[in-house]
Amino acid sequence: MYQKLFDAVEAYKDVILKAERDLNSMPELGFREWKTHGYMKARFEELGYELTELGNIPGFYTDVDTGRPGPKIVVFAELDGLPCPGHPFADPETNAAHACGHHCQCAGLIGVAAALKAQGVLDEMSGSVRLFVVPAEEGVSAAYREELKKSGKVRYFAGKSEVLYRGLLDDVDIAMMVHLRAKPYKMSCPKGTNGNVRKKATFIGKSAHAGGSPHKGINALYAATTALSAANAIRETFQEKDTVRMHPIITKGGNVVNAIPDEVVVENMIRGADYEVVGQINRKINRAFAGSAAAMGCRVYFEDVSGSAPRINDKNLMDLFHKVALNFFKEEEMEFDKIWGKSSSDMGDICNVIPSVHPYIGGAEGIGHSANFLVVDAYTACVTGAKIITGVLKDLLIEDAALAKKVIAEKKVPYASKEEFFKAKDSLNFVGDGVVYNEDGSVTLQI
Repeated sequence: MYQKLFDAVEAYKDVILKAERDLNSMPELGFREWKTHGYMKARFEELGYELTELGNIPGFYTDVDTGRPGPKIVVFAELDGLPCPGHPFADPETNAAHACGHHCQCAGLIGVAAALKAQGVLDEMSGSVRLFVVPAEEGVSAAYREELKKSGKVRYFAGKSEVLYRGLLDDVDIAMMVHLRAKPYKMSCPKGTNGNVRKKATFIGKSAHAGGSPHKGINALYAATTALSAANAIRETFQEKDTVRMHPIITKGGNVVNAIPDEVVVENMIRGADYEVVGQINRKINRAFAGSAAAMGCRVYFEDVSGSAPRINDKNLMDLFHKVALNFFKEEEMEFDKIWGKSSSDMGDICNVIPSVHPYIGGAEGIGHSANFLVVDAYTACVTGAKIITGVLKDLLIEDAALAKKVIAEKKVPYASKEEFFKAKDSLNFVGDGVVYNEDGSVTLQI
């Protein structure tokens, strides 16, 4: 049943593998992937596709209609890299690198696009497929994204969140993508992964000469390090079932060594298995930070932005990917539906509204987001990945799209609409002072 599709992808093997090499050499950061956008646009137009571009940000989509009514399935590919100094393919100016393998998704999507153009491929299918190239999955460059938001170019800091908000998925019934991963498995898919909130806390003190008159200053660095100690003390309250992760960094620690630091910036991310847990932990951390600032006589300004929602992989879609992947991998080479992942992805925002799946495919070695993460088997990562996606699309849309309709009928998504979802997402946002010093000498914590 799949052979015509697999052959159609294989016919474009050289184009797909060249795309992997080309895209790996032009890594770009989120919402700035214009070279990658242009490259993908050229490949799709060569295949005869008409594209709808996002306009003020990189990315585009195109629809493939079978000519028969039925559900619409979207397949995503992510454009961006992330800062990774020391990576052998890092951009020398931006340090951007494909240390997560998003370029393999793009190369694979070219194969999917080519296969769906092959003669006779759509004959037995009903419904349509949307091929969507999206920007900015990685949660980096917060200051740049904040400027985009302030200018009105985006509402949300991640690409899939933004296209969902813009209504570009309002007619989509099912969503999917395949992501590169290093060993041990050739294909895997967790039950789901964590959601997160991205945090920035700016501690404001008072500068003074560090040697001659430190008593005239208020040390913002001590407030920040006290806050980090207080936050670490809360870790023992995290429950295993909630899979909480917290990983703060100090991005500004002072100006010169002989002056009391008057401004220190701590950035942080809190991850958890659901938004309620993330919100609870976030309030605890804000209380610890505000209390520590008050103890030192500092101010602290919070900028909390809801990140990716928890990703929930649809069971029916997982089973289908598993089935098709058996055409290429042995059972013992795969792991499906056994663990809960601790990382995050903006695919989580989609999963909370649309039944979705986000499996991983092998072809890399090293540690994700590090300088040693490299593609070592581009054929598996890109060509085989494209074949599995096309096989899943075939299964979903044949026989009057019976399997797709089953997925839709049995979907288990937390929110009934994108409006309901974004209301919950936005409830995690908080911008404002964490400490108020009252005229009567008392202190009020705002968390």
